[in-house]
Amino acid sequence: MPMLPQEVIRKKRDGAQLERAEIGDFITGVADGSISEGQVAAFAMAVWFSGMNRHECVALTLAMRDSGETLDWSALGRPVVDKHSTGGVGDNVSLMLAPIVAACGAAVPMISGRGLGHTGGTLDKLESIPGYDIEPSPALFHRVVDEVGCAIIGQTANLAPADKRLYAIRDVTATVDSVPLITASILSKKLAAGLQSLVLDVKLGNGSLLTDPGETEILAQSLVDVANGAGVRTSALITDMNEPLADASGNALEIENCLAFLRGEKAGTRLDRVVMAFAAEMLVAAGVATDEMEAEALARNALASGAAMERFGRMVHLLGGPADFVDRSDTYLKKAPVAAAVPAHRDGYLAACETRELGMAVIALGGGRTHPDESIDHRVGLSHLRPLGTKLDKGEPIAFVHAADRQQAEAVRDRVAELYVIADERPASRPVVLSKIT
Repeated sequence: MPMLPQEVIRKKRDGAQLERAEIGDFITGVADGSISEGQVAAFAMAVWFSGMNRHECVALTLAMRDSGETLDWSALGRPVVDKHSTGGVGDNVSLMLAPIVAACGAAVPMISGRGLGHTGGTLDKLESIPGYDIEPSPALFHRVVDEVGCAIIGQTANLAPADKRLYAIRDVTATVDSVPLITASILSKKLAAGLQSLVLDVKLGNGSLLTDPGETEILAQSLVDVANGAGVRTSALITDMNEPLADASGNALEIENCLAFLRGEKAGTRLDRVVMAFAAEMLVAAGVATDEMEAEALARNALASGAAMERFGRMVHLLGGPADFVDRSDTYLKKAPVAAAVPAHRDGYLAACETRELGMAVIALGGGRTHPDESIDHRVGLSHLRPLGTKLDKGEPIAFVHAADRQQAEAVRDRVAELYVIADERPASRPVVLSKIT
């Protein structure tokens, strides 16, 4: 007889190990709605406090994967690969990476998520594009991956539905930063997507979900071990998130940044180094290239030739967006009514910033959610974010705030200015790719 949900919660709350059948029964109830939102939240909090061992984490991941359908790409005739990030501020890597890798010959059926906590969500960014369908029919999803090589969509009702519900509840119950819950959430979707290989971007720094190096490595190893144990070739790169990755944070603003990247306008930036590192890792894992040097050359050629931009444009159009979006994005992406510069309060170098709080500033503008069903304002956010190490004179802009009204713009402008440290000496540079976990 299945155990009562409250007994599963109590057992985990008290630090005991859950059996695979107990986890399976609970997740079935999460998916079919027989377990209440309060019970789901209590379970998430119990896991947050008590943790899960490897066996429990595998059981949770597989139960969430099996709560819905799984995809089969065997008829494609191309290697199937994907990437996932644990999330950060200004992290729009997936938007450029999928069409780059597709242009190099791999298939990228990317199942992405919404914003979680202070981090932006790939789906929220894509919904800035008029008509873009983040939940296409299975037939259309397969068609786009077959014809274009990539499609970035959300979880359909039948793909890991237990995770879809748990994900939304975690976002508003302070249970985001749990290694077992992050592992199961990421991998349940990825395993259900029928991948052959997977590369993970595990963020470390004051703008990531986990800020401790030891905990970050534990998460990366957990993800790699569970995914490889499930038969998907997986590696992880730990990357720096002590400042926004792109020079924009906010939904439509990050789409604009994506197009600029695909036009070749972001070469040499931290964002460029991360995108190329992951493109190389994915192409080697997929067997398209024999080593990282060859893989990066392929990726850079996909950018320089315009092939990656062409794939992005076709993906957008086939998923319901405008056919001329990449050429006329200015006419389609809505702009905030007010833009206000954030002035430097003194001469000096940008030495540090409170990255998480920059993400929270975007939420304060309306660019993120405080409860699962809340709508967001795709227009708002931060742009022209200057990288750490930049020398500024007093009054020069650190960034621009895009807001719905002047009062909101001025309030967030003042807050953003307080989030930066300006020093007399240039800070030491940091690598953006810190380590690799296999």
